[in-house]
Amino acid sequence: MIPTTLEQLSLLVGGEYEGPAELLLDGAAPIHEAKAGQITLVDRADRMYLLRNTPAAAVVVPKSVTECPLPAIRADDVHQAFSAIVSFFRPPRAVARKGIHPSAIVSPTAELGDDVDIHAYAVIGDGVRIGCGSTIHSGVRILDQCRIGRNVEIFPNAVLYENTVVGDNCRIHAGVVLGAYGFGYVCRDGRHELAAQLGNVVVENDVEIGANTTIDRGTYGATVIGEGTKIDNQVMVAHNCRIGRHNMLCAQVGIAGSTTTGDYVVMAGQVGVRDHVHIGDGAVLGAMAGVIHDIPPHSRYVGIPATPEREQMLKQAAFAKLPEMRRQLKELQETVRRLSTAISGEQREAA
Repeated sequence: MIPTTLEQLSLLVGGEYEGPAELLLDGAAPIHEAKAGQITLVDRADRMYLLRNTPAAAVVVPKSVTECPLPAIRADDVHQAFSAIVSFFRPPRAVARKGIHPSAIVSPTAELGDDVDIHAYAVIGDGVRIGCGSTIHSGVRILDQCRIGRNVEIFPNAVLYENTVVGDNCRIHAGVVLGAYGFGYVCRDGRHELAAQLGNVVVENDVEIGANTTIDRGTYGATVIGEGTKIDNQVMVAHNCRIGRHNMLCAQVGIAGSTTTGDYVVMAGQVGVRDHVHIGDGAVLGAMAGVIHDIPPHSRYVGIPATPEREQMLKQAAFAKLPEMRRQLKELQETVRRLSTAISGEQREAA
């Protein structure tokens, strides 16, 4: 690793440096991992106190920060600048295209575009199409008639059931299952029989799906994940759902069947959504929200059941006062008891 000056790094990220231009830096790390001679970052002015005990030699800070105890690079976007610096000191390893590994099983009827990599023990079924520049990692199973776009990366042990469609520039992480049967049953003669499972899953362009996420096929049509949507690890999307464009679904979100969302919806961790509801454009659902009805566009809902954020805050404030209110109630009850006793005594004397 070649040491680089503070000035050179500021030019790299288009920032403004403050301190010795010739200060040599030999690495970059987060503030709790930074060592002497390295540059770190602080992304908010109210976190500047973290620099008091750091051995780091310099720091990337927002341009709004006016005073800094260390030589600094001021940037419009601290994380973008720091990512560039980390990549400079630790450039990503160039990976040569490998083609088809000898142990991969590829159907003779599959169609592969240019520069497709298929790693060891992957299995590609009949009639599958894979676009140019895509990478299929070890142990992936792609069943018959799937369609994979260009520059898609599917990580180890993901499974795509038959007829799954994945658009261009998607990233599907390890253990994902696309197109499994939906959890739908019909009770006939006292037995639960599997309902129709004749649909598929369609993932549009620029979608990322986190590890061990499952997306069920539609009953007759498609379960759809809209363009640009990002899905975290361990998320469940049930049959017939239609997720809009550029949604953000965080860890352990569970969405029941036939639910739809608009564009730019955010669901924080462990949100649960019942079936057959609609989440409007730009809505934000707080962590562990339990959604039992439609959510209006551009609203913020939290709690179980999910209610508007302000309403929930008022409820929580009231809940916090319950112990005091209980004490006051007991005092009132005791006061009423004493007054009742006194009134009864006066009535007996008058009689």
